[in-house]
Amino acid sequence: MVEDTLSNPEKPKRSYHYTREKQLEIEANRKLREAKKKAQKAAADSRKAKQKAKQIEEALHKKVITQDLNQQPKVVKEILDGRPIVFKPNKGPQTDFLASPEEDVLYGGAAGGGKSYALLADLLRYADNGNHRALLLRRTLGELTELIDKSKQFYPKAFPGAVFKEAKSMWQFPSGATALFSYLDKDTDVTRYQGQAFSWIGIDEITHYPTPYVWEYLRSRLRTTDESIIPYMRCTANPGSVGGWWIKKMYIDPSPPNIAFPAVDIETKTELKYPENFPDKERAGKALFHRKFIPARLTDNPFLTRGGEYQAMLMSLPEVERKRLLEGDWDVAEGAAFTEFDRTIHVIDPITLPRGWNRIRAADYGYASPSCVLWGAVDWDGNIVIYRELYVKNHTGEQLANVIIELEKDDPTIMMSVLDSSCWNKTGTGASIAETMIRRGVRWLPADRDRIAGKIAIHRKLQIDSLSLKPRLTIFKTCTNLIRTLPTLPLSKQNPEDVDTKADDHAYDALRYMIMTRHTGARDYIQEAREAREKDEKINSIADTMFGY
Repeated sequence: MVEDTLSNPEKPKRSYHYTREKQLEIEANRKLREAKKKAQKAAADSRKAKQKAKQIEEALHKKVITQDLNQQPKVVKEILDGRPIVFKPNKGPQTDFLASPEEDVLYGGAAGGGKSYALLADLLRYADNGNHRALLLRRTLGELTELIDKSKQFYPKAFPGAVFKEAKSMWQFPSGATALFSYLDKDTDVTRYQGQAFSWIGIDEITHYPTPYVWEYLRSRLRTTDESIIPYMRCTANPGSVGGWWIKKMYIDPSPPNIAFPAVDIETKTELKYPENFPDKERAGKALFHRKFIPARLTDNPFLTRGGEYQAMLMSLPEVERKRLLEGDWDVAEGAAFTEFDRTIHVIDPITLPRGWNRIRAADYGYASPSCVLWGAVDWDGNIVIYRELYVKNHTGEQLANVIIELEKDDPTIMMSVLDSSCWNKTGTGASIAETMIRRGVRWLPADRDRIAGKIAIHRKLQIDSLSLKPRLTIFKTCTNLIRTLPTLPLSKQNPEDVDTKADDHAYDALRYMIMTRHTGARDYIQEAREAREKDEKINSIADTMFGY
């Protein structure tokens, strides 16, 4: 019962006595009104946020960065002119890496070049697109944790609202794009991504993987249905480690740095192409994709070179590690036999050689394994220039001779030609490999097979002459297999005075045979031919005083 006191103000204020049910109803209505007000405010804020995002998106698509900011909406000016820069690449290789249009790029070399940060930044190419799916890998969990910590330093600043979900080890961006950070300890673990699709795939320190299996398998996961997204694969590495050999084959050997090249099979060296009958006629017969190697240098990172302490630390490392981490040298290997080899000194562009220089040919024969034939020219001072290389498999003696004849059809006369002396051994009733080639018209003498003396002779040729300040051995850059294998050839663990004979030593053996001809004046070749004829009766019937026939 409520008493009316409005007609008499002097009376005490009326009191309300509600039942418990009525009090609950009033409280519920109050909360409902407050909830409606909050919902209306949130809807209004959402409309404003969508309008703001639309203005920014339209402005960016029109490339307003190059236009007058004063003509843009206020919110756009705030974004383009007032927002602090979260990540700015260093000039040079780091900028080149982020701007590379090639599908598959390696950013590698010296330590301290800013490779990891560049990889984290490249991942954000399409982070404003909800269809973007990125995958970033390291070999171990500890290495992955370090990468995640780096990403937390600037991802939320670059994309406000970006959240890292610890349970899934994944970044979720406001657009709906995701970036999965994971690790693969074993190569076989990569199959857990079977059936998944990613528009961007990256591996930091890819040389930690001993074989290319992981990288090649992940390529099958690179795809997207969004035509506005171009899929990319990106990796970083320092020279060396267990996978340095295949990274060198895949990215370093095929092309000079910073020059894109069609991807090739690292074993067969054949270019990967679309089939000739591919439905898209514009792609039929063309390269599947292109690769590029961008070298990193410590000097490209002003933050680490400031003060010089980090550089001084790298300079104090042992020779092999110093060349790898300070100089970014991919040619040096642990226990390498020829550490004095320097690509910048011993490898030269092809030049026209004087016809008066004496020509030498040397070969190491193989059928299932490669045959390597090298051609050299000796200048007036006894220096040797390797100007041609033939590197083939599954060639009989006659087939190899035919190829050699074709290559030499316009050459000056070969003054000395040596072949592995084992090629005179007969394995059946027919002629030996050497005899087969000689009868075809390619003349040979047995090579000097003294392994230790041959290795020492190569060391001497690689040294810098004290008078000319140039090496006594140079190689045309077209001789790719000799350049590829010579600097990485390891020493024998059983005999440190020799190289490991189980390594890829075919080009090395041919070079050793050539150097041991001592065409620079240290040996009488006519006497050598006579000695060879006396030692081997097989040569006696076909030998002359110079070439053995």
